[in-house]
Amino acid sequence: MQKLGQSVHTMLEKLQIVKQRFDEVSDLIIQPDIISDQKRYIQLNKEYKDLRILMDKREEYITVKGRIEEADEIIQDGSDAEMVEMAKMQMEEAKGRLPKLEEEIKFLLVPKDPEDAKNAVMEIRAGTGGDEASIFAGDLFRMYSKYCESKGWRTTTVDFSEGTSGGFKEIQFEIEGEDVYGTLKFEAGVHRVQRVPQTETQGRVHTSAATVMVFPEAEEFDIEVDPKDVRIDYFCSSGPGGQSVNTTYSAVRLTHEPTGIVAQCQDQKSQHKNKEKAFKVLRSRLYDMELAKKQAEDAAKRGSMVTSGDRSAKIRTYNYPQGRVTDHRINLTLYDLGNIIDGDVQRIIDELQLVSNTEKLKEAGETF
Repeated sequence: MQKLGQSVHTMLEKLQIVKQRFDEVSDLIIQPDIISDQKRYIQLNKEYKDLRILMDKREEYITVKGRIEEADEIIQDGSDAEMVEMAKMQMEEAKGRLPKLEEEIKFLLVPKDPEDAKNAVMEIRAGTGGDEASIFAGDLFRMYSKYCESKGWRTTTVDFSEGTSGGFKEIQFEIEGEDVYGTLKFEAGVHRVQRVPQTETQGRVHTSAATVMVFPEAEEFDIEVDPKDVRIDYFCSSGPGGQSVNTTYSAVRLTHEPTGIVAQCQDQKSQHKNKEKAFKVLRSRLYDMELAKKQAEDAAKRGSMVTSGDRSAKIRTYNYPQGRVTDHRINLTLYDLGNIIDGDVQRIIDELQLVSNTEKLKEAGETF
């Protein structure tokens, strides 16, 4: 009983610290100097929303604890049989809710990765499998585009190279919305497809692959790029865009010479806009390179099953003959390939986030 008391006490102490921060943020977001600083205001507003959820749970937690104590007093008194009966029911109901509520609060108290709230850049590259791999890369692009649309997120193509029989050899696009990187980061890795290719006349099942990369979109204050380290090349755009496509040097390629990282953009007709987008992608790639090392170290420390640090790991198989999708990291198999490839990937993402949060919770377990 002492351990439970200590656990409750620790949780209330933690929630009290959170309340102090919530009160502080509530006061800050109405200050004129904060409102005029858009970046700071957006960050604080996001923090306010997250803390508000915790505050609602804190209120419920205090209420449930109060009901248990109140019911206990009535039962101990025992002078009114009818009241005792009602108090027992109240206590049973409150005690039934308490463990679930504690778990919900523990999950909410697990520190979030600061990158999770960022927008993201996603890149899909055809791997082994020739034309069929390009077609599959196109299918993945369509799947993620539909998923983003269902979330109300905005997608903008940065750069692409079309496959000879459809799809893409590679495609890169920005995604803007709420908690984009935190939602999509576990999609990074090698995706396999097993099916009869459109280009195959014999009807044999082939295995092809495509690599998905997800970078948190880095702001200028996240990572500094020295312009002296960047070689800039201009070239003619290829693909849709009208007559100006092959006559104007509007496409931009950036090479970060210390690392060899390349970023290019040819989606906009304006050279200036393409350069701006390419720099954004370059910053994101450099930031991601550092982040990947940290994620791999963190994952190794806690023996994590899900990590966005390993780009070469085979993470998922889409098997068309059996209509199944298997995520190999968490041994999850769903026989609903049609809907998943049509954008319904939320169930898989939910399971991956649950496993990740559970691992973090175990790590933080000794503090509760």
